[in-house]
Amino acid sequence: MTRYQKWLAGSLVISAVSIALVTCLTFDSETLEALRKVKLEYIFGAVLLHIFSYLAWGLRTRTLCKALGYSIGVRKVTEIVISSTFVAGITPSSAGGEFLRVHSLNRIEIPLGRATAIVVGERLLDAIFIFSCLPFAIYIFGDILSDYKFDAVFLTANFLVFIILAFFIYGVWKPEKVKYLTRKLTGRLAPFFGKKTDAAISHLMEQIDTEIDHFHDSVRVFFSEGKKGLLWGVLYTFIFWITDFSLLLLILMGLSQTPSVTTVLAAQVILAVIMIIPATPGASGVAELGAASIFSIFVDSSILGITVLAWRALTYHMNLLAGGLISLKMAKDMNIIKKLSGDPVEA
Repeated sequence: MTRYQKWLAGSLVISAVSIALVTCLTFDSETLEALRKVKLEYIFGAVLLHIFSYLAWGLRTRTLCKALGYSIGVRKVTEIVISSTFVAGITPSSAGGEFLRVHSLNRIEIPLGRATAIVVGERLLDAIFIFSCLPFAIYIFGDILSDYKFDAVFLTANFLVFIILAFFIYGVWKPEKVKYLTRKLTGRLAPFFGKKTDAAISHLMEQIDTEIDHFHDSVRVFFSEGKKGLLWGVLYTFIFWITDFSLLLLILMGLSQTPSVTTVLAAQVILAVIMIIPATPGASGVAELGAASIFSIFVDSSILGITVLAWRALTYHMNLLAGGLISLKMAKDMNIIKKLSGDPVEA
């Protein structure tokens, strides 16, 4: 069994056990009644909304690529982002998804540094949106819970993330500092690999310097002639998150609930922050148990388990299914291209 297969199996088992635990603890006669009365049109609407979120994400990536002078078709870029959800779903903090998107963009002739700038730009837009919403989410939940400890913990988390973002922005602004630190770190590690690797390490450092320059130039382009593309990226980020956050609203409406829109959105902002913790592949376990704890504030206990199940099925298991299928398609297409060009096909 490969490492990815182990991660997939592990994430699915943890997710299944967590959902089963929440469902068993909250299942009663009212749960059966709620299931009998479920409005499937709302659940189907949530599925369509999640599919639309893939398109919004793809359009954002395409816009950022276009801002750097690279034109990619909507279908191609949407396939790239959907395929990345599979790897993201089986790696801690969804980190594998970013690496796959960088690799996929690089394979369609976008330099590695620029591809990295595009993907990191997406991650930053997401972080800025979530952490801009966090104070409002804390305010809403603070009124509900009246817990000063809750406020303190999340305000501290918010503050720390903004410090990290500030350091990252400084690194982007001063690439020479990044190069210096990279060279210093590599110099410290080089003796452990022996003298035979000196030439290879020197070549690697030249490549890293080149890609750092590409990355820095890309950021500069985003804030100069690419400003329009960046603004469109902000808009698509807003559409993406609002669309995905609306899934829970439709699920609850399908279960004959009338939730407060602001409370549901605030809950998911807080949950998004919790799920950043790199504890398990795809945040399995963390997501389900975190969702159960937060959703219990505004969801009836009798339908809490099936709410978490439906929410996780749409936001996680559907990603694994769609991402896996698209990844297989892309791999098959790549093998066909290699056969036509006479290149050796990977096993």
